[in-house]
Amino acid sequence: MKALRGRASFLGDRSIGHMDAGARSTALLVRAVTETIEGQA
Repeated sequence: MKALRGRASFLGDRSIGHMDAGARSTALLVRAVTETIEGQA
């Protein structure tokens, strides 16, 4: 995915194929919360 906003946007096409650290950390956080909630049910 091509970065259109944020600090990586100046890379243009060179940003394609590189993971966005903020998106990845948010995904890990959401997964951990989901697993915790499901484990309590």
